[in-house]
Amino acid sequence: MPPPGGYETLKYKRNLPIRGAGGIALFGGTALICALGFWRLGEANLEKRELQREKAWSRIYLVPAILAEQDRDEHRRSLAAVAREKEIMKDVPGWEAGQSVYNTKRYTPSTIVVL
Repeated sequence: MPPPGGYETLKYKRNLPIRGAGGIALFGGTALICALGFWRLGEANLEKRELQREKAWSRIYLVPAILAEQDRDEHRRSLAAVAREKEIMKDVPGWEAGQSVYNTKRYTPSTIVVL
């Protein structure tokens, strides 16, 4: 039989201290870090887009200078080619250096590929 007054109550509840931040604090911190990361990503994308725009416009502004340089180079090469042709064909009677061997009236610029 049980003792008079009953058995002593069992202490089954654990009294552990609260350890670490709560779930809401962890979720809020994670959300804050993600928001900061996306904000920085957006800023970096804006800067990259601006640099690409600046690069494209700088190339557009340089196109006339590049074309002029290519024209000067092509003219210099054609004069050198005519001089070489004169030197090579000097013994051929009736040969005119620099004249086209084709019977065309259209101007076709020579293709120059510099590797």
